[in-house]
Amino acid sequence: MPQALERADGSWAWVVLLAALATQGLTLGFPSCIGVFFTDLQRDFQASNSETSWFPSILVAMLHAGGPLCSILVGRFGCRVTMMLGGVLASLGMVASSFSRTLSQLYVTAGFITGLGMSFSFQSGITVLGFYFVRRRALANALASVGSSLGITLWPLLSRYLLEDLGWRGAFLIFGGVFLHCCVCGALLRPVATNAAPETTESPPPPSKTPVHSCLAACGQAIQHHLAFDILRHNRGYCVYTLGVMWMIMGFPLPHVFLVPFAVRHGVDEHRSALLMSIIGLSNIFLRPVAGLLMGRRAFAGYRKHLFCLAVLLNGLTNLVCTVSADFRVLVGYCLLYSVSMSGVGVLIFQVLMDIVSMDRFPSALGLFTILSGVAALISPPLAGLLLDASNNFSYVFYLSSFFLISAALFMGGSFYVLRKTEQGRQAKVEGAIREAALPQALSPKGKETSEKQPCLEITYVTSV
Repeated sequence: MPQALERADGSWAWVVLLAALATQGLTLGFPSCIGVFFTDLQRDFQASNSETSWFPSILVAMLHAGGPLCSILVGRFGCRVTMMLGGVLASLGMVASSFSRTLSQLYVTAGFITGLGMSFSFQSGITVLGFYFVRRRALANALASVGSSLGITLWPLLSRYLLEDLGWRGAFLIFGGVFLHCCVCGALLRPVATNAAPETTESPPPPSKTPVHSCLAACGQAIQHHLAFDILRHNRGYCVYTLGVMWMIMGFPLPHVFLVPFAVRHGVDEHRSALLMSIIGLSNIFLRPVAGLLMGRRAFAGYRKHLFCLAVLLNGLTNLVCTVSADFRVLVGYCLLYSVSMSGVGVLIFQVLMDIVSMDRFPSALGLFTILSGVAALISPPLAGLLLDASNNFSYVFYLSSFFLISAALFMGGSFYVLRKTEQGRQAKVEGAIREAALPQALSPKGKETSEKQPCLEITYVTSV
């Protein structure tokens, strides 16, 4: 007997929202605990800072860059199967990583396999909210983002506890069981009725005489569907935003990786050092929903790009606090300030992309956007590790993070201002040309008679942003 479809904005939508919230806590919050294990991994494998930094960089890169593959699986098998598959992959990766004997094995298991599984679970949870919520979609996304803040709060505390009792291998084995809860969340994603028109059953087209060309054409269409390179070429706003965010990601994840080792190096207790990341997560639990509701108002709709640049600029300036003092009270104040800018970046990063790209091309634009962000996340921690190995000074890591963030904010803010002025100048020229063309006709003696008979001209402006 076929299962009845759930309806959008129904009572079961709130159960799905709870599943998406838990999934974001399990996946997006997990990279925040890597810094707790950083020193132990470095000691056990006798590795440098740069070599150890490849583990979190691969994990975060796969978490972002798995978007196009996840969209293919969602289109083929649905959100439920994709989320459960992601939970299984993440669990297998962490269990296998507990038996790793070399860093290369850790890169493959806990980095590549676990990161890919987390990407499947996280992005399918975001996708299913769009089907279940229509009228309250902004509220649903804001509430679901609380899950990542909960994860950032709880993962470091759990990691510190397990590391003391079981070591990092035992902790990773336990994490493999924790990630199986993504399968439980996936089981709650019942099929939902959509407004999409049913597909017509047509006979398959005859096979092509040139299978090589047809295969290449199919691959080209798939790449065009999931990776919108044409938007990158023709939409200057999307090009500026993608390059700016890619440059921003080079500095944004560095405090998550190096804050705990930085505090331990300067004499802060290990429990207090792990508590710093929990303070960031706890603050975001309250800040992200408020920021999401504020940015969803119409009064801020025209200023979202500039508010995003302001949040990135504030994030970069905040990192300079760690270069001044490593006292625990100063670091607590740094975490609170960092949480404010982090909540703004987290809420606006995808909302600004929706404002720049039309919704019919948004999935393909998002695929390219996440892949380029994943490449930046892959490069950033090892680059900072190289700098740390060469200087043996954590302050240079935070200087590097501030440089990337501040320069990215200035680049995006200046570029958006220039694009806006260019568009305004182009519209003024078009309006001036229309007035000059209409002036002689209005002054002619037959102007009054013809003006009554001629329909009013409708002018449509097509902007590049």
